[in-house]
Amino acid sequence: MWGITRISVCDEDKFRHNEFIGETRIPLKKLKPNQTKNFNICLEKQLPIDKTEDKSLEERGRILISLKYSSQKQGLLVGIVRCAHLAAMDANGYSDPYVKTYLKPDEDKKSKHKTAVKKKTLNPEFNEEFCYEIKHGDLAKKTLEVTVWDYDIGKSNDFIGGVVLGINAKGERLKHWFDCLKNKDKKIERWHTLTNELPGAVLSD
Repeated sequence: MWGITRISVCDEDKFRHNEFIGETRIPLKKLKPNQTKNFNICLEKQLPIDKTEDKSLEERGRILISLKYSSQKQGLLVGIVRCAHLAAMDANGYSDPYVKTYLKPDEDKKSKHKTAVKKKTLNPEFNEEFCYEIKHGDLAKKTLEVTVWDYDIGKSNDFIGGVVLGINAKGERLKHWFDCLKNKDKKIERWHTLTNELPGAVLSD
């Protein structure tokens, strides 16, 4: 099974403890023997390794998501900020990624949103926000499904990876959801790992 290298960036201080700036995680499977590879990375806050993650699932990259319940708009604001180290789905070694969000359950399937497509990149920046009109008390019964896709012309789009936030999630995914519910009108950003499987999700575009 492939491991992950964590690289931390610190500010050196000769008189005090070095100050932590940020870190990134690089899946070792992205490296090839005797070949140099450059990465355009996004530094994250230091987080403990999530022991609740299913190690049988394949990591397909990372996604930065913001959540905020707006009292003024009476709805949940979901921000898709950026992705990092996405899996390459095209022959050129890149992907043309976009992100879909879906608040479930939703019998009418009106809660689906998608970002613009970013061409030829594994580290796309989206900075898009979607609003779901919903009562605050009803959020505890909802699940937010976030999936990342590779856009293809003339054929079906490829599923890259996804993450589910909600009461049935675990670890940081569950904590992010509950922190949003407990802190109205406060935007909370968190990085999440994308995996190749999402239980209960319909993985077709």
